[in-house]
Amino acid sequence: MNKLSTYVCATAFGVAISATALAQGVKTPAASPTQVIKQNFALSSVEVAYSRPATKDRVIFGDLVPYGKVWRTGANNATKVTLGEELAIEGVKVPAGEYALYTIPNKNEWEIVLNKGVKNWGDNGYKQEDDVVRVKVKPQALPFKVESFMIAFDKIAASSMEMVIMWDKVAVPVRFTAPTMDATIMAQIAEAMKGDKKPYWTAASYYFDNNRDLKQALAWVDEAIKEAKEPFYMVHLKAKIQAKMGDKAAAKATAQRSIELAKAANNADYVALNEKLIKTL
Repeated sequence: MNKLSTYVCATAFGVAISATALAQGVKTPAASPTQVIKQNFALSSVEVAYSRPATKDRVIFGDLVPYGKVWRTGANNATKVTLGEELAIEGVKVPAGEYALYTIPNKNEWEIVLNKGVKNWGDNGYKQEDDVVRVKVKPQALPFKVESFMIAFDKIAASSMEMVIMWDKVAVPVRFTAPTMDATIMAQIAEAMKGDKKPYWTAASYYFDNNRDLKQALAWVDEAIKEAKEPFYMVHLKAKIQAKMGDKAAAKATAQRSIELAKAANNADYVALNEKLIKTL
């Protein structure tokens, strides 16, 4: 081999190595990008980590995702759901912890499964004996198309919410509740009331919001108002408690007082809230 041939071969070899090294260092967008969503709920949170495939003009349910078979509910790794405390999923209690989310789609009914196989690659390695909970829910038809697979939280209240699985034109709501939350909070309030610094405002608000003993709520909000030197928002809560108790005259007088305090504090929002309350009395 002459010198020119040797040089050309060496150069070509070097270019090939450089191209391989460059290719290994290239980063491209994931076909099914991951998403982690975390929703504060009850006394802790619920977190979901999952991958989001796109429809790409494909028929999804009944084709790409077959009916009657376990589905990874997304793409790539098993979708993970982390519960920060014991919750009930469609009425079935589930301890705090991390779980793999699987589903079994059907046209008129889906099965929702939480499973111990959090290290599985999708549904590879799935074992039914590792199921922690399996419940049935009804899918809903959407009037629009969801291009990228999505999991979201909706209808979030103090002790209930929905986790909604959505793709193409299908939405599947799954109800979460916190069955032990009220007992936990009531116990916390009872214990805190034994201390030197009593949570009058927090306790009164909780009792009002959750239809507990309104006489007790009224007594506590009076103490809170006294300690805080009559802030307009506390006086407004007192008016709402009185209204819920059916004492319209007292509620109206208290709401008027809250309006005076709110105007002095330049808070138009609470002026409006009190005016709306008075109109209902």
